[in-house]
Amino acid sequence: MEKSTSKTINNMTSGNSMRQIVVFFLPLLWGNLFQQVYSLVDSIIVGKGISDQALAAVGASGTLNFLILGFVVGMTRGFGVLFSQFFGKDDVYSLREHIANAKKLCIVISLIMTAVCVIMLKSMLLFMRTPEDIFSDAYTYFVIILLGIIITVMNNLEITILQSLGDSKTPLTAMIYSSAANIFLDVVLVMGVKTGVAGAAIATVIAQLISYFYCVSKIKKLDIFADTISEEDNTKKHTFDKDITVSLLKIGLPVAFMNSITATGGMLLQYFVNMMGSGYVAAYSACMKFASLFEQFGISVGLSMMTFVGQNKGAEKYDRIRKGVKQGLLLSVIINTPLVLLQVFCPYLLAKMLLNDPEIIGYCAEFMPILGICLYALGGLFIYRYSVQGLGNTFIPMLSGILEIAMRLSFCMLIGRYSFRGIAVSEVSAWIGAFIMLMITYYVLINRKKRMN
Repeated sequence: MEKSTSKTINNMTSGNSMRQIVVFFLPLLWGNLFQQVYSLVDSIIVGKGISDQALAAVGASGTLNFLILGFVVGMTRGFGVLFSQFFGKDDVYSLREHIANAKKLCIVISLIMTAVCVIMLKSMLLFMRTPEDIFSDAYTYFVIILLGIIITVMNNLEITILQSLGDSKTPLTAMIYSSAANIFLDVVLVMGVKTGVAGAAIATVIAQLISYFYCVSKIKKLDIFADTISEEDNTKKHTFDKDITVSLLKIGLPVAFMNSITATGGMLLQYFVNMMGSGYVAAYSACMKFASLFEQFGISVGLSMMTFVGQNKGAEKYDRIRKGVKQGLLLSVIINTPLVLLQVFCPYLLAKMLLNDPEIIGYCAEFMPILGICLYALGGLFIYRYSVQGLGNTFIPMLSGILEIAMRLSFCMLIGRYSFRGIAVSEVSAWIGAFIMLMITYYVLINRKKRMN
């Protein structure tokens, strides 16, 4: 395959593997951190520009957002495993065919999910016991988000295509542009025109559209997509290929379900915390804000490994995969060490950044060090989960998500319902259990691949 001349494309099948992983990792990390900051700013605009109730309404749809959008985003990420493998294999024809079928598949699934979710939205909000005073705003906000699912899915597919080709810089630029547009539109629609939560939702959808068009414009300029194709290939481009569709669903759906399963696990833990009272809910929310921020480092390394492993799986360079995964684990330990030290030795300092009540801050001091000590296991979990997916196995990682739920539920029933520290142990037990399962799976798969090769 004649590789694209674009400087953003990163063929990871040759050269210094550690350098390639780091070059790919850094834009991913900045993008994930930027998204966390943007989310905070967005919340401030909604809260200050409308009301506390409006912020609560947007937050009330957060779990549903993770469940539904996490599903479709996970699906596109699963498709990316095949894209990276074909790229590493130098098989442009199959890469194009799978991308073309993935686009059609995403459109069909998006339309189906939009119709089903819009019809069921009121029932879902009622099931979650959404308070009556924010129900209307929650419904308005999320129905607009649901109507924009197709834009969100297609945007994430374009991002996945770029990342599978080793380009993490273009998605970062797209995210910066879309986030800046989102904040600008929030200010105009929410604080200026006074459109309420509907304006915030519209701003989010338009921002996704901007990101989509930016990524599409960059992809069209890549050499591997720019040259002409035969009339026969052009005809195939507009038809579904049954075998390709099956292969895409086979690898994409387990990743999609894994995301939804993970969201369910979070809901389960929240249920036990809610039983302890509002003080513990506040402490838990603060701790998980930091946990969500700190895990972005491990997730970014993990996603880097998925592309690295996928490309080298396509090239059948299994010794290079083994070396790269070891380097990924080393990188994960290095970047997580200061975060571990912060949570273990400075929990009061971190908690005071979000909370005022000394008693609630004390709850955080019980909870946060446990998460900090086990951050290394979480980092390893991401490395092995995404490496296994890069090898083409997305079913076992899905099962690891089920194991996480089982571990959380078991430990919550044993100790979590009796103490806040027990909730923390329940959370990290899920990390450790999935980490061990995925580590064993990775070494079994990589050794089997090496023997077969």
